[in-house]
Amino acid sequence: MGEICTTMDSETLKQSLDDLVARSQPYIDEANTHLQRSRHHCSSILNSAQKDLHKILQKPHTKELLPAAALLIFLAIALTQYLSRRRQSSASRPSTPTIEKAPSTKSHTTRQPGTWEPSSFQRSTPPPWEDWSIETTKPIPYRPFRYKYFQTMGLRTVKWDEWIELDNHYPRFHADKARRIAERGSKCCRTAPEALPAAYELLEELRSYLPERYPMLYQRTDKGIKNLWSGENLDTTSRPLPEDPMATCARLTQDDLALMFERPDGQYYLLAGAILLAGFWRLEDKYGMPLSEIHTSGDVPQFREKLEKGMMNFFRRLKPEELIARHNYFLQVDEDLAWSQSIGSEDSDGISWNTAEKNRAIKHHFFRSERQTLRRLPKSGAVLFTIRTYFHPITEIADEDYVPGRLASGIRSWGDDVSKYKGKEKYEEVLLEYLDKKHQEQLDRGLKLEEEDEKRTYPF
Repeated sequence: MGEICTTMDSETLKQSLDDLVARSQPYIDEANTHLQRSRHHCSSILNSAQKDLHKILQKPHTKELLPAAALLIFLAIALTQYLSRRRQSSASRPSTPTIEKAPSTKSHTTRQPGTWEPSSFQRSTPPPWEDWSIETTKPIPYRPFRYKYFQTMGLRTVKWDEWIELDNHYPRFHADKARRIAERGSKCCRTAPEALPAAYELLEELRSYLPERYPMLYQRTDKGIKNLWSGENLDTTSRPLPEDPMATCARLTQDDLALMFERPDGQYYLLAGAILLAGFWRLEDKYGMPLSEIHTSGDVPQFREKLEKGMMNFFRRLKPEELIARHNYFLQVDEDLAWSQSIGSEDSDGISWNTAEKNRAIKHHFFRSERQTLRRLPKSGAVLFTIRTYFHPITEIADEDYVPGRLASGIRSWGDDVSKYKGKEKYEEVLLEYLDKKHQEQLDRGLKLEEEDEKRTYPF
């Protein structure tokens, strides 16, 4: 699950202010809109204010108030300039949904941990993706990095149309998943008995959603769903199913899938999953763990300090009506989508970046990003992660405008803990030299950095 993973020093305070400003962004944008509409009135207002100020200054005791008034004016100007700069530099930063904040009303605390009343919520029907093609629809170019790295949950709301994303990399993902299910079985796909109702619920959701969104690829049948490209007829309605229901779910998407369940202790436990293309972690290591332990056992940087409280609030308050997405990214120095062989065999103990070969040629460097969506299944109350990996050679994405400079800057801004977690020491020399070269080539041909916000917005 990647990076979803306290002293109030200056860095923590700065991060808190950054997060506060990011959460306030929609209100700032709305205020700026009103400000733009009112700009043509400014001149007349200023003239009127000058006249009023002149009258006020003629009155007794006014001079005694001037220092305080000047201070207020200075603070107002400084705050306006600060917010303006933040708007320019992070206009595209996704706002944090309110569900990440601490609960503020009784309605969020009446449900006892580990209990769930089935919801009647039904998601909206997505329109067909009319021009989607298994041959020509390219992966969405997510580039979820900024010039400065921020350690946050990075949540944003998305439309139901965007829940499951498929593209022309589907054949590779489908083949890799089928091979992995055959070779590794329950090491990659597993469902606890208590999680079976939620796994069946997810399977029915996919059986409904996919033919609606991708009618050129999937067709609903009496017994399940048919893959029009591969010719597979998947049984989703028999009980028991021919295979683990999470394995059947996995065959239908390019995403890895994980189901989390709340227990009476308030923790969410990983009790069902199809983790086939994770690259760096194994379902068998995390299965049955609470979410906090999943992250601490994986040494997610600053999890306890910056992420845990917000994450637990998020899970507690997530509603079936809400669909949330987040992004992260990694670098990999081999070509294997399913498992990064450069860090060692998947069945080895003690695997980590410490075992990886250092300074491999740039042709072996791959950019690996994840788009995770999170939603609560209405009947079971389980929280579903979909984890879609996007996997591209660095030499491919570095040809895109602004990307090499922004990625190099983001990598250089990693702290020691993030650098260790992402294996920076194993590839930074080769990678940063290459990115710097590509960035300079873009500048030499006239790329204007000040125009980036108009042409590329996070996380694209």
